Amino acid sequence: MIRCYNKAEFPQEKRMKSPMALHRSARYEIDMTHGPILKKLLLFTVPLILSSILQLLFNAADVVVVGRFARQGDLCLAAVGSTGSLTSLIVNMFVGLSVGTNVVVARAWGSGDHKAMEESVHTSMLVSVVSGVILAVVGVIGARVFLEWMNTPEEVIDLSSLYLRIYFAGMPANMIYNFGSAILRSVGDTRRPLIYLIIAGVLNVILNLFFVIVLHMDVEGVALATIISQAVSATLVVICLMRSEGGLRLTLKKLRIAGDTLKEIARIGLPAGFQGVLFSISNVMIQSSINAFGATVMAGSSAAGNLEGFVYVGMNAFHQAAVSFSSQNLGAGEYKRIWRIAVVCQVCVTVVGLLMGVGVWFFGSELLRIYTTSQEVVNAGLVRLTYVCLPYALCGMMDVMTGSLRGIGYSMTPMLVSILGICVFRVAWIATVCKLPACSDIDFVYLSYPISWIITLIAHTICFVWAMRRVKVKLNAQ
Repeated sequence: MIRCYNKAEFPQEKRMKSPMALHRSARYEIDMTHGPILKKLLLFTVPLILSSILQLLFNAADVVVVGRFARQGDLCLAAVGSTGSLTSLIVNMFVGLSVGTNVVVARAWGSGDHKAMEESVHTSMLVSVVSGVILAVVGVIGARVFLEWMNTPEEVIDLSSLYLRIYFAGMPANMIYNFGSAILRSVGDTRRPLIYLIIAGVLNVILNLFFVIVLHMDVEGVALATIISQAVSATLVVICLMRSEGGLRLTLKKLRIAGDTLKEIARIGLPAGFQGVLFSISNVMIQSSINAFGATVMAGSSAAGNLEGFVYVGMNAFHQAAVSFSSQNLGAGEYKRIWRIAVVCQVCVTVVGLLMGVGVWFFGSELLRIYTTSQEVVNAGLVRLTYVCLPYALCGMMDVMTGSLRGIGYSMTPMLVSILGICVFRVAWIATVCKLPACSDIDFVYLSYPISWIITLIAHTICFVWAMRRVKVKLNAQ
């Protein structure tokens, strides 16, 4: 059941003052239910984009350092880069729960419900610890088996296995940071996570260089650098929450699971996580198809994928903004404002996606040489950039519609649409079109991305119009 609040339940004075008065850290927060949307959207997204770029630099620093300085450069590049789709597959279910945390906390903030915020914070942080431990055990034990299922070549599987085992050992810190930053993001605080990631990002780069160049370590060095820096960022987020006031404050003695809160987080978050898992399954199948083209294509795809990641996080900030802004306004009963938020987010994500996607494609050769000195690897990377990065704005537009749906409490609908439009379509494409003799080139593997984005964007837009009609009926009935 979606809980909507109409304006009669919260008088104007309370709706304007109560959320911002919940705690003294209000200078970091954004009241998304009043005032100009674009200005507040940019205040929210710019720190988030920078934070996400720093997170990407964790992995990018790994790839650059091993590709250029490790003793087995290109093999290490392929080993580290090819694990991305697998880690996403295993991690995404639990990360999806943090989306539920974002929505539930933002809705409570918008309505001024202090008790609901407190329950959501403590339930979410305990879930993050449990999730991290589960992921660590599964990842450490099953790393090599998972890589074998992906047809990882013999020449890189040992290096990939070592990297994955160390990487998954750091999952508790990874989950704590993801859930903690989701809580801060739900009240519009994207600046403090940026500060923490700057600290952790600088540390990660320094440790990468030290472990690989000074200590002559390979993939194990960059994996250790990553998990140490993640532990630092997680610690800083926890300290931030413990020093906050009001419903946002984290008190270790109060860590417990509130049944109703967990159900609501799971109702929104599990479909998001399941969708992420299915996305990753389709990506794992695509990665398996890429692996069949050999280590050079794998390395080129890995390098290009890292570049695409910077474009993606620039766009994904507007997806997360759509979730938080829509959730707060649902809590405040601001129906018309939710429509305006969706439109502004779409305009922004389209502009950012086109500028960044075309820019990375245009300077592709120069950017790919950051990761490798091999011209063959650069050429392989340029093929991927042409089919995936150039039309990447379509992916951002699709994600904004998903975020808008989740923000108003509809999580199952975008999951089902995405299963059909992304996962089923890509799996069918790989199993049929790519098996045809005339379509056996790597180009046709990459072509599955933009086609699936177009199909899913159209379907999500139709679903959002339908869902908003239902929200209007519920608001008018209250």
